[in-house]
Amino acid sequence: MSDTMIEVGVEATQDAEEIPLLFLHQIERTYKQGDEALHILNSAELAIWAGQSVALVGPSGAGKSTLLHIAGLLEHPDHGEVYIDGRATAALPDHERTRIRRNEIGFVYQSHHLLPEFTAIENVLLPQMIRGLARGEAKKRAVELLDYLGLANRLNHRPTELSGGEQQRVAIARAVANAPRILLADEPTGNLDVHTADHVFAALTQLVRASGLATIIATHNMELAARMDRRVTIKEGLVVELD
Repeated sequence: MSDTMIEVGVEATQDAEEIPLLFLHQIERTYKQGDEALHILNSAELAIWAGQSVALVGPSGAGKSTLLHIAGLLEHPDHGEVYIDGRATAALPDHERTRIRRNEIGFVYQSHHLLPEFTAIENVLLPQMIRGLARGEAKKRAVELLDYLGLANRLNHRPTELSGGEQQRVAIARAVANAPRILLADEPTGNLDVHTADHVFAALTQLVRASGLATIIATHNMELAARMDRRVTIKEGLVVELD
């Protein structure tokens, strides 16, 4: 794998003296359902350092997606602060939060959300070109990423010509195409069979470790979660570490 390929994030570190790359501080989020208030997060805290992978586990409705949306600056908390590399983000204007999402954070969802009219390589090219990277450089990086994820012979295939596992690996390549420092994944293997899920998860965790990303992966699969550095869950609105 080339040097260009591994420049997805920053140098991995778990030095306790280093500030966390992502820090959710006293996050509160409440939704209204008719006259009832649903308290999803209540002073929740979570710190993740560069190079660290965290599995977010728990039943549906516990608040996993809400936590990811707030961590990814897609949603504002009612109270609390999201720090990216020590910088507070809650009061930033929308255009600056958008810039941080585009440049610093990669997202992978349960559904791949690939653009159906474009090939695998074009799907990975697009976010780079939107950011302003020259087409030649963007294409080189796209090829390296897809090759690293075992898709060297599928570059010119459209999503409908790819298997479910291949589609999701293209989605992972797209998520890290702009060299983010943080990767957030919401049930990235939820739509896949056990064998394919295992293969995709292995590719994802290999990429995370090679690149030094700070990563949160929401999953129901405890076997996959056990392979990650840490496991947390949400109980009564708090983020709780698991053994």
